[in-house]
Amino acid sequence: MKEIKAIIRPNKLSVLRDALVALPGFPGMTVSKVEGCSAPTRHAPVRVKIKDELTDYTPKVRVEIIAPDEVAEAIFQRITEVAQTGHYGDGLVWISEVERAAFVFKTTPGAD
Repeated sequence: MKEIKAIIRPNKLSVLRDALVALPGFPGMTVSKVEGCSAPTRHAPVRVKIKDELTDYTPKVRVEIIAPDEVAEAIFQRITEVAQTGHYGDGLVWISEVERAAFVFKTTPGAD
């Protein structure tokens, strides 16, 4: 199993969801609101004011997916295709190995 995580722009979430749901074997995802910033030397001049350093965070969305190995690469590719705008700050996608995962649920005897 693999864990695919992505940090993307919030305005790309609905399009990404539709694209992922259309993939055969897509297992579902968890979404969180996050904030972040890039390394200042990569994209902009270095900020020297403390106010700038404390307010230089951009709203993003973190998507987390635990998927079987056979669909992980397709999910990764779909995220990188759909989430890009061609600008700095589009996000980041990565895959990690998952040693073990299980759904947490309880069934009631006799319930359908």
